[in-house]
Parts: sequence; C-alpha cells; structure tokens
Amino acid sequence: MSPSHIRLVETAVVFLALTGPLPFACSAPTQLVEQPPAQITHVAPGVTLVDFGRVAYGNLRLNPPPSATNTVTVHFGEALSNGRVNRQPPGSVRYAQTQISLNGSNSLVVAPAANKRNTTPPAVLTPVEWGVVLPFRWIEIEGWPGDLRPEQACRRAALASTWNDEAAAFHSSDEMLNRIWELCRYSIKAATFAGVYVDGDRERIAYEADAYLNQLSHYASDADPQMARDTFDRLMKLPTWPTEWAPHMVFMAHADWMQTGDTHWLAPRYAALKSKLLLERAGPDGLIVSTPAQIKRGDIVDWPLGERDGYVFTSVNTVVNAFHLRALALMADLARALNNGKDAGELTAREQATRVAFQQQLFDPSRGLYRDGEGTEHASLHANLFPLAFGLVPAERRTLIAEWLGKRDMACSVYAAQYLLEGLFENDADATALALITAPTDRSWRHMVESGTTITWEAWDQRYKPNQDWNHAWGAAPANILSRYVLGAQPLAPGWSRAMIRPHTGGLAFAGGRIPTPRGPIAVQWKRGESFTLLLTLPSKMIAQVEIPASASSRGVFIGGKPARAHSKGAWWVLDEEVSGAVTVEVR
Repeated sequence: MSPSHIRLVETAVVFLALTGPLPFACSAPTQLVEQPPAQITHVAPGVTLVDFGRVAYGNLRLNPPPSATNTVTVHFGEALSNGRVNRQPPGSVRYAQTQISLNGSNSLVVAPAANKRNTTPPAVLTPVEWGVVLPFRWIEIEGWPGDLRPEQACRRAALASTWNDEAAAFHSSDEMLNRIWELCRYSIKAATFAGVYVDGDRERIAYEADAYLNQLSHYASDADPQMARDTFDRLMKLPTWPTEWAPHMVFMAHADWMQTGDTHWLAPRYAALKSKLLLERAGPDGLIVSTPAQIKRGDIVDWPLGERDGYVFTSVNTVVNAFHLRALALMADLARALNNGKDAGELTAREQATRVAFQQQLFDPSRGLYRDGEGTEHASLHANLFPLAFGLVPAERRTLIAEWLGKRDMACSVYAAQYLLEGLFENDADATALALITAPTDRSWRHMVESGTTITWEAWDQRYKPNQDWNHAWGAAPANILSRYVLGAQPLAPGWSRAMIRPHTGGLAFAGGRIPTPRGPIAVQWKRGESFTLLLTLPSKMIAQVEIPASASSRGVFIGGKPARAHSKGAWWVLDEEVSGAVTVEVR
C-alpha cells in the first residue's frame, strides 16, 4: 500500500472514531511536506534562530552530525520579540519548547508535548504517526553542535495532498491588495492541515460559519470540493451551538451544488438538512422567535461580543431572521435541483410570506434602515448588512443602505466582514469595499499584512479579542471576494456550465488572475483607461454572461474589435449573447 493510501485510511479511521460511519471514505487526505528553512541566523552564543518564512502546522525533523550526542532545547513560535522566539506571546498565539537528546546521525522528529485542549475529542485529530503538530514559523535551537546547516533542519508541514499552488492567481494595480490576497490564499492552504476545516489552533473544532467562509475561499484558491464535503458531514453529526450557525449548513450544501452540480452528493443529505432551517422556532407570521435562553446563548449576531455594534437583542431578531429567510430561499433551490416540487413550492411560499412580515415588522421607513428587532429602535450595522447581502432589501432601498453601511466603516468582525463586503460589491459600492479591505486602520486586512502575520487572524487585532489565535481561516474573506467580484467570476448555473463575468473595478487601473473551477481555470485580465478592455479565457464546455462597467461617456461594446450587441443596465453594459472560449471585450 502506498504512503498516500495509508494516509487516506488513517485519516478515515480517525474521522470514523469521532463521527460514526461515513457515506464514503475521505478522498482528499492530508500529508506531511518537508520544507527547508528560509533563513538561519545566530542570535546568541549557542543559540540558532531558524525562520521557515511562513507559519504552518507541523513539527520538526533534525539531522544531527554523526558525532552529536548532547541534549538540545528547541523553542517553537508563531511570534518574535526583539529578534527572538516570543516565549510569552499574547492570547492563543503559540509557543512551545521541548528538549531532545541527539543520537549521532539518526534523524529525529521533534515536537512539543500535546495540548490536551486541541488534541482530545471533539477536537479534530491528526494521524497519530505524525506526532504532535502545532502552528509555528520560527524555531530556536539551543546547544546545537557547530553551525546548523539548512539540510539539518526541516519543517514537516501538514497540508492537503491535493492542493495545487498554481490553481489560482490574482494581481492588480494595488500592491497592498495583492499582498492581502496572497495572505488570505495562503491562510486557506495552511488551514487544510486537519483534513476538515477547523476554527484555528485553540480548539481545532469545526464550526459551521467558519466552515462556510473557509469553503468559499477554498473554492477560489483550489477547486477540490472534498474537504468542504467532509467538513459538512462532520458538522451534521457534531453541530455547534450558535443559532445562525445552523443555516450555514444550508449555505454549505448550496455552495457545493453550485460549485459541482452534483445532486448525487446532495440527495442523501437533503432530508437531514431541513432541520437547519429553524422552523421549530417560527411564530404565526413565520418570523423566528427567540426565548430568553436562546438570546442569552445562541443568537450570536457577530463574534466576539464586542463586535456587535451595540446590537439590541429582542425576541424577534433581525439578523436571525435574515439568515432564516436566506436559508429558506437556498433550500428551495436545492429542492428544485432534486425535482422535489412539493418542498420547493412550500419553501418558496413560506419564504415569501415571512419576507413580507420581515419588511413590515423590522424595517423603519422613516430612517430607511432595519431595526435590530421588534421592540427596539436601535439600527446596528449588522441589522442592515445581512439583509443587504442576502438580497432582502427592496431594490429601491439598496443604494441608500449600502451608502449608510460604507459610512460606518468596519464596525463588525472579520466573520461578518464577508457578508458586509458581499453586500457592498453586489450593490456597486466596490470602491467602498476595497477601501475597507485596505484601510490604514487596525480594522482591516492591511493591518494584518503590516503586522507581519502570514495567516489571517481570528479578530482584527489583539485588543479586540485578547485570546485570539493567529491561524484562523474565517479571516481570509478576500481570497474569495477578490476573485468573485474584482475579477468578477461566479457560477451562474450549477457546476459552472454557465458563468457570470462581472468585474468590479473599485478604482483600480487593472486586475487579472486565474479562478479554478471543476471544468478548468478561468483566466481574466482587465484594464481601465480611456476604454475598458477585458481579456477572458473560459475552459471548454463553459459559456459566460458578460457584464462590463460602463462609463457615462461610453457608446458601445466591441468583441474582437467588432461592434457587439449589448444593452445598458445601470452602470453596466450587458452582452446580449453569451460567450465561450477566448474573447477580447472592449467598451469604448
């Protein structure tokens, strides 16, 4: 049996031990990849600092010289302090140390003692034969005999064995945005260490909201859907406690269907998915009702607590109901995909009726904003960003709410920022969205990049969540946002048989890149100047609807230099015919 097949069996055994029988074996196992040092320096007498360039989950292999028989101390760290591994890092930032006796020329795997909190069920376990893994970038070695050479130390990094570094690409006229995309793309890669999506190193538990955001960015970074599927199955067996996390399971299933078009995977999971709609909490008007106990522990709005923009919780909660309505609409889509007309009709009717109550009870027409809930006049960022992102705001009100949200800056967490940015981009507030991503404040991805981190954080800064970890993939939203909106590529039909290409410029001069899909990569290059030019290459068996930004002075659209039929739709030129293959589209 090959090593890759051994890993597959061992990963599946660990998974089965935690969750019971699976409908299929995990087919996207993780593996240990040996990585050489990026830099080795001497920082004190007898002390060597090794930098591996970026943080990864793993441990260390040492190859001592033949005559070495002494004991060395090894320090592992995610953070530096005054040029040394930080031995007292903040929050859940990782530091560990261990001692090991060298034994001549024998190769040694070095790892600290296990952290019981994240290596005991229900934490996701890694294969026993790997030894302990932890996230680290730097090591310090005390007592190494002579100079440490690059071939004598390597990191064994745990990563998805199917990962393709060349699957995705992004570049633009904004170098900071390029660095942010790479930070977020790498964060998704590094977070594959456990074989399913986990919330970071503090707990190593799968959470529904974390998993969905991770799924979106994984699709944008590498096309393999298996890890998202394995995470979905785990969460159906081991759900977590927040109210809004349950509808995220519907989001995950719908995203899988749109990405793959695979109803065979969906069909056996559909019935159980209905339990995630919160229907048992619906009142006579269809709106979801929260008891005091559910408000106290369940209705989450945002996380951590300080990121809720003063949200006032009531028994009928705007954010909870926005998630409920979105889940109903997506579940109706899934019912239609499975030719379940009865369910589709009932779910659609319920969504439409509840939407009427949502508008009547929760929208304040005098301010043009949504209240946090029944019985309060407080209107938070969250009570408005989620309805906007989920398409619940009537068309005539969307621009005003998008403008209001943009003026509030990033008054939400890295989790809710995914939905804030979606709502802004979907309503042509792309310049505002990009400004929030790159803002020179401590509530932006620019701040993460400038901090020197190589994996996104759980929160915007340590002061907003003192116990945060520094390896949290739910903070990597730009990995999917920039490909879906700046490059403009999204599936228009399940399995990407039809795509939407609708690039948002946001004030950029140019952007380009590669978007992985199950049918092959989409290549997009666009440039904005006196005219707007789009170079698009689609994989075979894919067609695309194309919408191009229209300036006030533009007079028409050209394909290959020849006039093309198109019509104006707001700030866009929409091609009347779908395209395929390689095309050059120009707006003059």
